[in-house]
Amino acid sequence: MSTQAQPKQPATWVMDPAHTSIEFAVRHMMISTVRGRFTKFDVDADFNEVHPERSRVEVRIDASSIDTKEPQRDAHLRSPDFLDVARYSALTFKSRRVEPRGDGRYRMVGDLTIRGVTREVAVEGVYAGIVKDPMGNQHAGFTAETTVNRKDFDLTWNMVLEAGKLLVGDTAKITIEAELVKKVP
Repeated sequence: MSTQAQPKQPATWVMDPAHTSIEFAVRHMMISTVRGRFTKFDVDADFNEVHPERSRVEVRIDASSIDTKEPQRDAHLRSPDFLDVARYSALTFKSRRVEPRGDGRYRMVGDLTIRGVTREVAVEGVYAGIVKDPMGNQHAGFTAETTVNRKDFDLTWNMVLEAGKLLVGDTAKITIEAELVKKVP
C-alpha cells in the first residue's frame, strides 16, 4: 500500500442558485448605463483545483429570463429586434481551455452562442477559493467578466438620436458571480 497522497482529481460542481448571478451592462443613449440580469440559468463545471487548466465550464441561460426592471424594455429585448427568444431560447457558453494567470486569476476561452451565432470569447476571472458549509459541503467561488460587441451576435437593432448618438451602445459587459457546490457521489 502506497503512502503517497493521490493527486486531486477533477470534481463535478453544480451551481448554487441562491448565490450565483449573471448580469450585464450596456450604454443607453451614450450618457448612462442600463444594467440587467438573467434570472434562469444553469452552470455545470468540472473543476480541478490542482490543475485548473484541466477544468471545464458550461453555462446555459434561459433568454426569456432577461430582467432590466423595466417590463416594456424587457419585452423589446425578448423580441426579434434583440434576443428573439421565440427562435433562440438559450444563450450558452462552453469553455475550450482555462489559462491560469497566478494569484487565483485565470483566463477562460470558450464559445459563446447568442441568437444562434457562436463566437470565441475570452473571460477573465478570479477564483476565491473553497470553503465547507456547516453541513460539510464544499463550495467554490468565482467571479468572471467579459465584454462582447453585440453586433458580433447579430444584435444590430439601434436608433440614431440627436447629434448622431445611438440609443443602444455596441458593447455589453457581462459579469458572473458563481458559487458552486461539489457533487457528492
